[in-house]
Amino acid sequence: MSGIQVRTPVAADGRLGEAGEHPGLSDPDYLSRRRAIAAQARGHRVGDPSPPVEYTASEERTWRTVHRALWTAQDEHACRAALDARRYAPVPADHIPQHAEVGAHLRRLTGFDFTLAGGVVANKRFLGSMADGYFHAVQFVRHPAVPLFTPEPDVVHDVFGHGIHLASPAFARIYRLIGKAALRVEREDVLQMISDVYWFTLEYGVLDEGGAPKAYGAALLSSFGEIGRLHEADVRPLDVDAMLATPYDIRGYQPVLFGARTLDEVNDTLAAFLEDLDDDSEPRRRPGPGDGGTAGR
Repeated sequence: MSGIQVRTPVAADGRLGEAGEHPGLSDPDYLSRRRAIAAQARGHRVGDPSPPVEYTASEERTWRTVHRALWTAQDEHACRAALDARRYAPVPADHIPQHAEVGAHLRRLTGFDFTLAGGVVANKRFLGSMADGYFHAVQFVRHPAVPLFTPEPDVVHDVFGHGIHLASPAFARIYRLIGKAALRVEREDVLQMISDVYWFTLEYGVLDEGGAPKAYGAALLSSFGEIGRLHEADVRPLDVDAMLATPYDIRGYQPVLFGARTLDEVNDTLAAFLEDLDDDSEPRRRPGPGDGGTAGR
């Protein structure tokens, strides 16, 4: 992935550095706690209940810190569709919600539920499960020393990003659209094409509202620093061929984003691409470090 400038916040003051410097990837005590929580996902069957997690006082403080910051940042930088969805989403201010709490709320709204993941999930399972109304979500919390950014998905990302999306029928329709395409496909290279358009839309998509980019992607909605820097990104018109040709690195701020005028345009563009996609499709992408699974933050 030559040519990508990976910019990862590695300190509470927003200093940027190499992803490996982030304490979430280097603090042994944190990594031990993360592994213990993630271990509950071993052998988990899609749709089975997620075991509850007894979060520590430090983890609950991190959630409250991020909630205060993100709520304000989303007010300013999120698109109208995301803010409308947030009104109904299960994003409590005072505690980290359990998967059962989130799932019960989302099922009433769109029929979606969280199903347990321990980290990055293989494309076939991750994407295909969305056709049946299941989104793979983790339970561990980002490192308290850098609460406003994590180089991998955590419970904040999944609730503040995908939990908001899946409270909205319009967003849920796009998730199911992507999931149904993934169910038809077995070839890894074709699945990766679906993963790439998922990345540049549902994780990192923006809409043009009033001449300014406004976030709808889940990774942007859950990243305080990045959502406030949308004006610094190279925002290009929504185009599937361009997305498939654009390299990316999942560990830091994204230099290239793709923007649409409306969420309906996103849905229609993806539908036109996905409806004929199958194992005979010609792969159209560059290989990169995101291969083999789907992640975000």
